[in-house]
Amino acid sequence: MRIKTALPAAELGLYSLVLSGALAYAGRGLLEASQDGAHRKAFRESVRPGWEYIGRKMDVADFEWVMWFTSFRNVIVFALSGHVLFAKLCTMVAPQLRSWMYAVYGALAVMGTMGPWYMLLLLGHCVGLYVASLLGRPWLCLGLGLASLASFKTDPLISWQSGFVTGTFDLQEVLFHGGSGFTVLRCTSFALESCARPDRRYSLADLLKYNFYLPFFFFGPVMTFDRFHAQVSQAEPVRREGELWHIRAQAGLSVAAIMVVDIFFHFFYILTIPSDLKFANRLPDSALAGLAYSNLVYDWVKAAILFGVVNTVACLDHLDPPQPPKCITALYVFAETHFDRGINDWLCKYVYDHVGGEHSAVIPELAATVATFAITTLWLGPCDIVYLWSFLNCFGLNFELWVQKLAEWGPLARIEASLSVQMSRRVRALFGALNFWAIIMYNLVSLNSLEFTELVARRLLLTGFPQTTLAVLFVTYCGVQLVKERERTLALEEEQRQDKEKLE
Repeated sequence: MRIKTALPAAELGLYSLVLSGALAYAGRGLLEASQDGAHRKAFRESVRPGWEYIGRKMDVADFEWVMWFTSFRNVIVFALSGHVLFAKLCTMVAPQLRSWMYAVYGALAVMGTMGPWYMLLLLGHCVGLYVASLLGRPWLCLGLGLASLASFKTDPLISWQSGFVTGTFDLQEVLFHGGSGFTVLRCTSFALESCARPDRRYSLADLLKYNFYLPFFFFGPVMTFDRFHAQVSQAEPVRREGELWHIRAQAGLSVAAIMVVDIFFHFFYILTIPSDLKFANRLPDSALAGLAYSNLVYDWVKAAILFGVVNTVACLDHLDPPQPPKCITALYVFAETHFDRGINDWLCKYVYDHVGGEHSAVIPELAATVATFAITTLWLGPCDIVYLWSFLNCFGLNFELWVQKLAEWGPLARIEASLSVQMSRRVRALFGALNFWAIIMYNLVSLNSLEFTELVARRLLLTGFPQTTLAVLFVTYCGVQLVKERERTLALEEEQRQDKEKLE
């Protein structure tokens, strides 16, 4: 729902003051806890010496982050720099062949990293889905795609297929699952788009060009085949005015974000503290709430940096890739909650929107969410934690629709109609605050641990009731109101821009 009503400036100023003070207070508690726990025996494995000129230890609990920016940093920079260099040369000399250059360079990079047998394995999956696309049956293509995905997510097939990788190295498992999983999603998208356009038969070469585009290969994001093919097939791509400045700004922002995260981990051990429940239980309620919130913010920042770097390269290749996910701080509805916009777009196009229609009826929406989260469970890898995460988020998405339907019910609708528009916004923001913490708790289950989630829930809802519960809820309410005001301002600016274009 679009927000049309502004709140008084003094009220918004109060919300900003409360939120800033609460974040500073919680941050101070986390900083003191990190200093106190730096030398704990339980922290030795994940808190190690960091930058010498800072003189502090660093939280290295995130294996992927450490690998990306230490041992594999040079490899990543070398591979992407080579891609950019050859892409630029090809665009200057023979722009009509640039899609072939992307595919050949990507295939050689994958083969050099994972070995020729892994390449043959992926080609087998590509050919299988290509043959299915020739039959023109969407249900067969989707079914075969899900079967291929299941083969990379469940034993014994996953153990057998992982043996195709040549050699052993630190990020082998991450690259295997990323490359294999995204390959299946891309091939499935190709097959479904081929079925949707029976008058235009795509070739196996089109599929290979799509799949082996190196910047997207291992970590995404996923661009659906129709978008990628249309953009990469442009014979003489032309940049929009100011596009190069935007690309440089995006690259600079990604580098700055990497440095900020590295510095942050020297002062706040937000990933290590939750692993020591005895120590975490001694934190003040405000610091514990800040710890739970910061874990989700970090996961968003990590995704934003990854996609920011990849998208910068893709933009240099004249592509318009999926944007980074929406910041967790700006989320107060489950319908907008996702950590990978590419996968979210893929699921919405081929499953969620196809089954749910307008998403206004209860039963079709329930069927659409169950189907979507079933595939998401398969994508993440079936296990107890993933089952719980999927159930909670599926429930949250449906519960939003149920509450919306209830709010449209006669008596409640009349009550809201009797309120002023500003008061209606305040009431809705209160429900948004409750929803915000539901999003945090439901996703903390998978991003951290069930035990830590139980600790946070018990402290904020039971032992801290009512003081902590109401204080956290009020601070969150202030944040939701500021997010709503930002959304209102952006919507108003967009309307003014469109009106200006019409006049011109």
